[in-house]
Amino acid sequence: MAEEAKQEKPVGKVIHWYDKVSVAVVKLASALKMGDRIKIKRGEEEFEDSVTSIQLDHQPIEAGKKGQEVAVKLSQQAKEGASVFKA
Repeated sequence: MAEEAKQEKPVGKVIHWYDKVSVAVVKLASALKMGDRIKIKRGEEEFEDSVTSIQLDHQPIEAGKKGQEVAVKLSQQAKEGASVFKA
């Protein structure tokens, strides 16, 4: 069990970035909810952020489920293809 915690499993992947509104569309591999701390990582670039806004089909939601494509507001740019981890 302890080893599993060390190995980071992505909660999703950035599939689109909207520059004007600083929103990443994330295809979820597992649940993500409001207030979660996340780490966005692509190559050598990475940053941490808090989930302050999640939307599904332009409607605010409290949590996204595996398989959904949700829009998450971020403080920095996240490039397409970046992996999203729980921080």
